[in-house]
Amino acid sequence: MFSKRNPSLGKIGAIWGLCILLLYTSPLSCFANFSQAKELLYKIKEGLPRGTLIGAVGKDLNLDFNVDPPLLFNLPQKTNSEQYVQLNSTTGKLYTSSTEIDREGLCPESGPGRYAADCVLALDVFVLPQQHFQLVKVKILVEDVNDNRPRFPVDEIRVSVPENAPVNLRYAVEQSAVDPDLGVHGVQTYWLVNDFGVFTLDVEENEGGELTPFLIVTEELDRETQGEYVTDIIAEDGGSPPLLGTASLRIVIGDVNDNCPQFTESHVNVTVFGNATKGAPLTRLHAFDPDLGANAAVTYAYSERVPRETRTLFHLDAATGVVRLAGKIDASTGKFYKLTVLAKSPGCIPAVATVTVHVVRVATGPPVVVPRYIAAEKDGVVSVKESEPPFTPIAFFTVKNAEQRQKVDCHLEGSGPFRLSPYKLFKNEYLLETTEALDYEQRQDYELTVVAKNSRGLVIKTTVRVRVLDENDNAPVFQQGLVEVSVEENNPPNTFLTQLQASDQDSEARGEVIYLLGSDAPSIFLLDRTTGVLTVATSLDREEKEKYRFTVRAVDRGSPRRESIATVIVTVQDRNDNSPRFINKDFTFFVPENFPGFGEIGVLSVTDPDAGENGWVALSILNGSDVFVIDTGRGALRARTPLDREQQGTYYLWVEAADGGEPSLSCVAVVTVLLLDVNDNPPVVLFPQSNQSYMLVLPSTLPGTSITEVYAVDKDTGMNAVIAYSIIRRKGGEPGSFDIDPDTGNITLRRELSDRGLYSLLVKVSDHGQPEPLHSTVVVNLFVNETVSNESYVQSLLTREAEIEVEEKPWFVGQFTERQERTEALPCRPLLIALATTCLGLFSMVVTLLSYICCSKLQKHRKKKREVRIPLKMSGDIHAVDRKLMEISNI
Repeated sequence: MFSKRNPSLGKIGAIWGLCILLLYTSPLSCFANFSQAKELLYKIKEGLPRGTLIGAVGKDLNLDFNVDPPLLFNLPQKTNSEQYVQLNSTTGKLYTSSTEIDREGLCPESGPGRYAADCVLALDVFVLPQQHFQLVKVKILVEDVNDNRPRFPVDEIRVSVPENAPVNLRYAVEQSAVDPDLGVHGVQTYWLVNDFGVFTLDVEENEGGELTPFLIVTEELDRETQGEYVTDIIAEDGGSPPLLGTASLRIVIGDVNDNCPQFTESHVNVTVFGNATKGAPLTRLHAFDPDLGANAAVTYAYSERVPRETRTLFHLDAATGVVRLAGKIDASTGKFYKLTVLAKSPGCIPAVATVTVHVVRVATGPPVVVPRYIAAEKDGVVSVKESEPPFTPIAFFTVKNAEQRQKVDCHLEGSGPFRLSPYKLFKNEYLLETTEALDYEQRQDYELTVVAKNSRGLVIKTTVRVRVLDENDNAPVFQQGLVEVSVEENNPPNTFLTQLQASDQDSEARGEVIYLLGSDAPSIFLLDRTTGVLTVATSLDREEKEKYRFTVRAVDRGSPRRESIATVIVTVQDRNDNSPRFINKDFTFFVPENFPGFGEIGVLSVTDPDAGENGWVALSILNGSDVFVIDTGRGALRARTPLDREQQGTYYLWVEAADGGEPSLSCVAVVTVLLLDVNDNPPVVLFPQSNQSYMLVLPSTLPGTSITEVYAVDKDTGMNAVIAYSIIRRKGGEPGSFDIDPDTGNITLRRELSDRGLYSLLVKVSDHGQPEPLHSTVVVNLFVNETVSNESYVQSLLTREAEIEVEEKPWFVGQFTERQERTEALPCRPLLIALATTCLGLFSMVVTLLSYICCSKLQKHRKKKREVRIPLKMSGDIHAVDRKLMEISNI
């Protein structure tokens, strides 16, 4: 009614109604969908290859993919997360992208450690279109894998331990290893390659889960015995297999002043002539302290007991211990001096030595020796390189005598390869030189005394000290020129093999040795340059390679560098990790039947790459062992007894090959033995069942009619079982009255029967076997008559015709015999002709008489047959069946 009054208002109301309807149907439902947000959590391992399925968002949310329009999935914004994952927009499946996810790179803030935080990759997924919109919060938890090995911050760690450190004292190794992996994949323990019997390693865990190795002293140390220990410290994580990190650990034994100096000679006697010159060296005292540095510093001083005047007259060098004449001695009177010298070191009681100086009164004085050094000299010490050749000049000595008339003798005292000889060109000149090359490694210092003595017995001595300078003249020497190492195959990576040791007698850097692999060493082997520890980086397989032979080099740091070479042979020991394998998965052998017992049927070849007991294979038959036996040595399969194909033509055997490992590994092969047929069975006639059986044939039977058939079987197969039928002899009736089909054995009438009576056919049943066919024979008796009225008469005929039987004899034997008899009779041919001519007349008369008699009897016999009806009777070996007269005709 309202619309009728104001049509425009009606239209406006309709529009408002439609808006309200849309407001309730569409917008509110969309807002409701926007309010829905779901979360999904997936867990993956780091380092997965590209295209690995992470999860199916749509399937995990149980979304209906049959809706229209179809669902779409989308990542709303390009984030760093997208470089690691890919989202299929139609299926909602998340895959890893081409960028491999590395937990340590993705979440560096999680940090290494045993209790580090989880690493989560977060992203938003939109489910579209608008009708089905959902916001899905996806969190991907990236789990750690053991893909990082522990690493030490430095290649060499130095730890200083004083030599007086008490047993069980602990020293922290501050440069501990860091492994970015988490949990058990982080560092789990530390160990030493060589503890030298005086150290051990302990590990402590702090509150943050970090492990710190501690070096523990287990025995007393003595720096003077060994001042440094070098080994490798290994950090091992908990992965499977574990990964190792290595650093060189150098343990330096700190010196403690636990030794005091000692004089090499506690009493020294010196003679001084009254005319000795000022500054002349009298003697040199030696005191040695085995400590190092300041603890080994020795100073020399006079005791307080030595008077001041004596100290002034004899000067003592505090550093070198050289005693020199510092003043002029009164030559007119002899005098005796006693010098008490102390060797001092910090914290030590001084060592004491006594020098006794005897002053000899002389009138004119001893000779004077003036040295002039050719080699480098400092403070009376001459330095000579060990590389200098023999007869190297060291110094010139000029002898000056106060009295020219007196003869002076000059000679050399002291041990060593030296000589003092007069110089040829000048008088009173003497040359000190070497007699052979010096060797620093044998001796470093020589002390020589040049003695000059005149004819009055006056003597002057001049001391010369020669120091040998080391040069790099020795190459490092391996303790073993051939190092043989054995390791089991399938070893974990970074397996320790051995520690090579080489020594160099040279000093300082010239004697430091570094170890290098030779150019022929495979890349899988690693050699620590400092410690000589040899490891293998990968797992070895003996079947791939049993022995590795390569060289290692020991090189010193001298100039020029010298080196030596040792050979390393790594033998990979076998583990039973390979099962035996037959060369074929199955074997098929074709064997003729009646194969002799224990004859070899075939050989089963089997291999096992392992060595020793692990590679020794035993063969056994799991089934059929009562029929077959197998030779374990050659794998030859044999039959215990001859096999008959007619009893069983195929044998299936399961042969197991088991090795001698512990535990034993095995495999199984299927062996098929197929027996080939041999023509060892003649055909067996199943019908007729006996040579005494017969069949009635009506005289009215038309030619071409099937009369009966001979049915035989042969147990053999193939051509050996193909049977051929043939009539080899006939008796009774008209010749050629019956034919036999050679393939089916069907006997048919060939021509009309005019004679009645018994027809006997000797049928040969022969197979086609090779090399010689086998056959059997059977007699088919056909009684031609309308009826069988007199059974006894027929039986008498069958008895008389039994002579035709040639059962189980080759039909051709008789023929061959007859021909042979004919051949032998040929020489008697004239005699036979004469006998035949004589008997022919008699025979004609007998035939005429018999013909007359037979014709009379035959007419009477035919009349009787027409009047009597005879039933058919089949007579066999088992039973006889009486039948009614069988009409054999074409009707």
